[in-house]
Amino acid sequence: MHVVAVLALDQVIPFDLATPIEVFSRVRLADGSVPYEVRVCAMTETVDAGAFELRAPWGLEALLGADTIILPGCAEPASAVPEEVSDHLRKAAAGGTRLASLCAGAFVLAATGLLDGLRATTHWVAAPALAERWPAVEVDPQVLYVDNGQFLTSAGAAAGLDLCLHLIRRDHGSAVAADAARLSVMPLEREGGQAQFIVPEQPPAPRGATLEPLLRWMQENTAVDLTLSDLAAEGGMSIRTLNRRFREQTGTTPLQWLLRARIRRAQHLLEAGDQPVELIAGQVGFGSPTAFRDRFRQVVGTSPRAYRAAFRSSSEK
Repeated sequence: MHVVAVLALDQVIPFDLATPIEVFSRVRLADGSVPYEVRVCAMTETVDAGAFELRAPWGLEALLGADTIILPGCAEPASAVPEEVSDHLRKAAAGGTRLASLCAGAFVLAATGLLDGLRATTHWVAAPALAERWPAVEVDPQVLYVDNGQFLTSAGAAAGLDLCLHLIRRDHGSAVAADAARLSVMPLEREGGQAQFIVPEQPPAPRGATLEPLLRWMQENTAVDLTLSDLAAEGGMSIRTLNRRFREQTGTTPLQWLLRARIRRAQHLLEAGDQPVELIAGQVGFGSPTAFRDRFRQVVGTSPRAYRAAFRSSSEK
């Protein structure tokens, strides 16, 4: 059983606190088993959460027995972090525990010194303050979350949910993470990876948009080497109209949208099985393995082989 400890400090943001509790508690594997045990930890028995008080059943000592520690944001991120908290977090990290911050929880993680020399993110409003207070941390306010392996940080409230789903995906693969996303009524689209390969989300089309049937068809035919003429013919429009509608409804070009759909399909294949990269290249519409590797690296920032090593479902390893 993977123990997830959620640290509640005074003035904890309720949404940040509730997100990991809800998401990890609801995860189920294919056989129906429960992979995570969630523990809410605090320095004191009662925690001030602003609109209400929280009674935490676990103390700081529970952090040392956790596999993952989640650090929710606090309403006053500039407040000093108790040294006792930092000590426990550093000890847990030394033992190999994974630490992830949500929103302004990055201030708590940065106070330990564990983010020094690493790339990190937080809510864009708080990013300048984080960079000023902890200059040894490379603060990037442009991304949803950053995964440095053992230490992870996320931006605002919604990005905290993205990060939780990302952790589930790391642990158990895309299928389990997708189930968790559906339970949260959250699309598993806003993917990210380690610090050096954050994957942009697939540009959506508004519900009811005229391109919806064509987009579904494109997703179902990622193995086919489609051209602009093929897409225009399927959509019953000219290439000029196709390009215009894609810009209006998705903010990108048809071929860029198709490329991301192919890469997304390739990611799932790399995570779910052990098919050779050369075979996957053909299954996602690339004429050669070399072209596939080049475009995959261009979009994801790493090679297909490295991506598989990082994200392959634990049940397949």
